Amino acid sequence: MTWQQIYDPFGNMFISTLLAALPVVVMLAALGVFHIKAHIAAGMGLITALLVAIFAYGMPAEMAGRAAVFGAFTGLLPIGWIVLNIIFLHQLTEQNGSFKVLQDSLSGITEDRRIQLLLIAFSFGAFFEGAAGFGTPVAVTAAILIGLGFSPLAASGLSLIANTAPVAFGALGTPVITLAKVHGYDLAQVTAMIGRQLPFFSLLVPFWLIWAFAGRKGMWEIWPAILVTGVSFAVPQYLVSNFMGPELVDIIAALVSMATLVAFLRVWRPKNIWTSASLRGKDISAAEAKPMQAVVSHSREQLIAAWTPWVILSVFVFIWGLPPVKAWLNSLFAPAFPMPGLHNLIFKVPPVVPAAHAETAVYSLNLLSATGTAILLAAVVSAFVMKYNPIAIVRTFFKTIWLVKYSLLTIVLMLALGTLTRYSGTDTTLGLAFANTGLLYPFFGTLMGWLGVALTGSDTASNVLFGGMQKVAAEQLGLSANLMGAANSSGGVMGKMIDAQSIVVASTATRWFHHEGDILRYVFFHSIALACLVGLYVTLQAYVWPFSAMVVQ
Repeated sequence: MTWQQIYDPFGNMFISTLLAALPVVVMLAALGVFHIKAHIAAGMGLITALLVAIFAYGMPAEMAGRAAVFGAFTGLLPIGWIVLNIIFLHQLTEQNGSFKVLQDSLSGITEDRRIQLLLIAFSFGAFFEGAAGFGTPVAVTAAILIGLGFSPLAASGLSLIANTAPVAFGALGTPVITLAKVHGYDLAQVTAMIGRQLPFFSLLVPFWLIWAFAGRKGMWEIWPAILVTGVSFAVPQYLVSNFMGPELVDIIAALVSMATLVAFLRVWRPKNIWTSASLRGKDISAAEAKPMQAVVSHSREQLIAAWTPWVILSVFVFIWGLPPVKAWLNSLFAPAFPMPGLHNLIFKVPPVVPAAHAETAVYSLNLLSATGTAILLAAVVSAFVMKYNPIAIVRTFFKTIWLVKYSLLTIVLMLALGTLTRYSGTDTTLGLAFANTGLLYPFFGTLMGWLGVALTGSDTASNVLFGGMQKVAAEQLGLSANLMGAANSSGGVMGKMIDAQSIVVASTATRWFHHEGDILRYVFFHSIALACLVGLYVTLQAYVWPFSAMVVQ
């Protein structure tokens, strides 16, 4: 039995859009307004999505259930697998004391919390985004920040804000490569177009990050360091994306940014050292923050031992991200399982696509090539380097599973919800609502990308979801398809901080369980405000010289 998606089941786009948005509204309201635990809120959203898909959109109930199950498996691998293993590594380093030495070494670079944020959350996080993506940077940076004494809300929320500008080129350029491959964009041109949008925000986000943490006055006290951080990231981001390609944009920009900031700190220091680890004195969890400790000196051998697990992690993740390595690992073991009762049985239809085509539903068990596997191997190798015995390693691993059990359940339910909205067509209804905005389309088309990432948790998935629609709408309105394809990805990066799986990763990394609603409320304004700024910038590129001169046609 086949089924064609219907995007306006009531013949009234306003009513259809309201119903399509209902599952997301239910989940976000449960999290952010009613303080319901994340896994319960996700379950409520999933149930609502099932009811809307079956009774409003006419999706066969069995198909709806299979779509949710398909999404649940995707939640376990790759997302849940990454979260589990990064927390496993963190547990190992914390138990043997090397994580404390790492914290002291970072404090030795600078005692100022604001500059620690620039170095760790922005620059170091961008490196992990470029190498791995899929929640890895937030997990790593939030864990380090909580260890340095940042309050749970500060560590979680600020890591999410920082992990925006690098997302479009994350995981060795996967989002833009996928956009080009799936929807027929020229890879070099759309990469260059993204590279003419995001550098402005790579310069803005460090200022925004410190303003969110320390306020306007606290931000201006260290503006030279912020400027150095942003410029040293934005310039390589532009150059690499426009003259090399998407794969190494974030990695090169992050390494240049980290090195430049550390070098700058050798000749410049802020007049006032900011030692508070809470958010502008208003942090609801400030009581949980650790006081600033005196900087402790460690021997060279201790410092090398403390940094070794994270160097091993970086090496493994980078190697695993290389396309030839990934292809080789998949050739060894990557069985694909078409989802019975779903694969090629649901048809996406015009006006979303030029002609009706079947939606695939194939689950790839690419366990060997998964980023989480690279992290697991890095953790095991690091454990032996740290002189753990095999029994202690296994014990810690199972202890970690118990620690993150609700987080894994939440991720499974979130991905089930996101996948169901894709196959039922409700997410496309929301996209079409944005597409019908005429002259204002460059602004709202950018917000479509933001919505896609907020729904799916992935810039790659958002590009798959809405990249084709962006191309069709742009051509109908006489706009550059490359401009709007790039805008989908650039706008999407600002949705990364409010997608449910990223928030769960942050709460898990900081051990601030069941506070996902607090994190969501904190980051939501920053997400929508930055997304609107991207939309305004894309609108200027569409219509106003000299911004329009940089558009790749």
